Formats: sequence, structure tokens, C-alpha cells
Amino acid sequence: MDNYKFILSGGGTGGHIYPAVAIANELKKRFPKAEILFVGAKDRMEMEKVPQAGYKIEGLWISGLQRKLTLKNLMFPFKLISSLIKARGIVAKFKPDVVIGTGGFASGPLLKIASQKNIPCVLQEQNSYAGITNKLLANKVKKICVAYDGMEQFFPADKIIKTGNPVRGDLIRSATNKEGAYQFFELKSDKSVLLILGGSLGAKRINELVERHLPFFIANRIQVVWQCGKLYYETYKKYNSETVKVYDFLNRMDYAYSVADIIISRAGAGSVSELCIVGKPVLFIPSPNVAEDHQTKNAKALEQENAAVLIKEKDIAETFETVFLEVFKSKEKQEELSVNIKKLAMPNATKDIADEIEKLLESK
Repeated sequence: MDNYKFILSGGGTGGHIYPAVAIANELKKRFPKAEILFVGAKDRMEMEKVPQAGYKIEGLWISGLQRKLTLKNLMFPFKLISSLIKARGIVAKFKPDVVIGTGGFASGPLLKIASQKNIPCVLQEQNSYAGITNKLLANKVKKICVAYDGMEQFFPADKIIKTGNPVRGDLIRSATNKEGAYQFFELKSDKSVLLILGGSLGAKRINELVERHLPFFIANRIQVVWQCGKLYYETYKKYNSETVKVYDFLNRMDYAYSVADIIISRAGAGSVSELCIVGKPVLFIPSPNVAEDHQTKNAKALEQENAAVLIKEKDIAETFETVFLEVFKSKEKQEELSVNIKKLAMPNATKDIADEIEKLLESK
């Protein structure tokens, strides 16, 4: 029998949506007759991204609690009740065999209802510091797939399986020819290349840092591939030149990773997992404006293994040039960072998570 039914829930950011889609694709490959439904938060990006990936999605009226007293917080109890009622209806109608949550607000009500109905549930936690929704659901689910060691501080140890985070399939398969990548970006192969990644929307402080240091990079014969993000492209596109290539969004990440000698990036869980597989020297500048400061914790986990360099946003003005040159001028340091970050790569994450889901189906 392979006409199973799966519900996947997660969203709010690409970091929650992408793993859910990767898991859905793997399940579809294993069970071609399976029915798959996504559940997300009504006004968030999953409502657009999931249909683009070819899956049906239902939206719940839910959002997180804000840190300060706002009208949104006063609405929260109503949204929660509404979402629990709708989730109950979705589960009763769809009758899933397994429910998978990848974090984000919408997965809370859905997995709560599914577990009450004794439907086996799986959580996937991407970060080294667990999100609030996943912490609240931990006791109700059968298995929790994680990407970092030491997650027993958040979850029951007997439920944890270390699988890593799903990453884009094309990265794992990409043995890109470097020559094609240089041509794609119109870069010279005899100069170093710095790749800047601030996430799909962009990172204000990283962009300001790059703008300030363009003369510094050029003086050091460094070419820059700069993904400044959708929100900032209009501001920075004027810097496009022979040595600086400015993009709102990079469609060919395989090429970008291929030409990069050094990478500067935010430290979201998805980026970290990808960069481990890519295996290039990375300087992480984590966003301090995320829940529980989890990006800094993600980057610290790598720094402790001497697998990446961490620069806190508040310190970049004073320390950036010194720290950057330490890595740039030392082939030995670059090699050390590359070797160590590669050791942390878990390229089979999606398959391993699907294996755990399959075991639950068998034990039913």
C-alpha cells in the first residue's frame, strides 16, 4: 500500500517552508500515490511558495505573540481558538496517516489536534536553539528530527534523531564547472571572489558593511558577488561594475558557491546546513533580531568546531577588516575552515527524515 496521506505544516519563513517541501518531495518519490496537504498561516509566504512547488495548502488564521503589548497580542486567543477549530476540521476530513511539523506558528494547532487523535506526528527542528512551537509540541509527538547535538535540553532524549536539515537537491548534486560559473557572473578567474548572502529579503547591516568596504575589497583585488536582497536592490544596484556584481536574488546558487573563495552570510539554519555541504570558508554575521537569538547560537555551534568565523553585528565596525584579512591572507586558515565545516555536513537529511516517517507507517 502506498496511497498514504500526509499533512505537512510549517512556515512563516523560508527556513520552515523549504524543509517541508523537501520532505514532501521525498515522500512523493517513495509513495507516488500518496496524497499530500500543507497547512500554513493565512497571510504568510507559504501560501504562495507551496502552490509554486505543486502542493495544495490550507491556511489557518494564526500568528505569533509579539514581545510587547499590541493589538495583535489581544487577538491571539481568538486566532488560536479559530485555528484549533479549523485544524480539527482539516484533520477529520483529510484523515492523515502521519503529520509532519517543521516549525512556525501554524504547526502548533495542527499537531496538537493530530496528536490528540493519536495520529503519529514528527517534528523537524532546524536550529540549535529550539523554537517555542516545537518545544510546546515535544511531548505530544513520536519523533523529533534535529540538526545539532545537545538538543536534550529542549526535547525528550528518547525521541531525538539527528538527521540534519534538508537542503536543496541541486546543491548536493552540483559538481558545477567553475569556468561556466565565472562566465555566468562575468568574473576573472585570476582574482579572488567574495560571496555576500543576506537572505532573500536582504540584511541591512551586512549591506551597509559591504558598501563601506567596497574600496577595501577592490584594493585587495577581490571581486564581489553581492546578493543584497529584494528590499535593497534599488539602493545598491548603482555599484554594479566589472568587479562588483549586485543581485536582488541569486537563481544559480550552485554557480555562486562554485566561484566563491570566501563567503559572508547570515546564520539561519537553512544557510548553515547548505554552507556545510558547500565546504567553503565562511564568516557568519548572525541577525540579532530573531527569536531567542538563534542565529548567533547556530553560528557559535560551528565556531566551537573551528568550522566558521563568527562576527557579531554590534562588533563589525571595529573588527571586520582585521578578522576578514586574517582569513583572506591565510590559505592555511581557509583550508582548516573548509575541512572542518565539511565534517558537519549531513547531505542525507531528507532521506533520513523520510526513513523515520516510513518506520512510523510500518509500526501503525
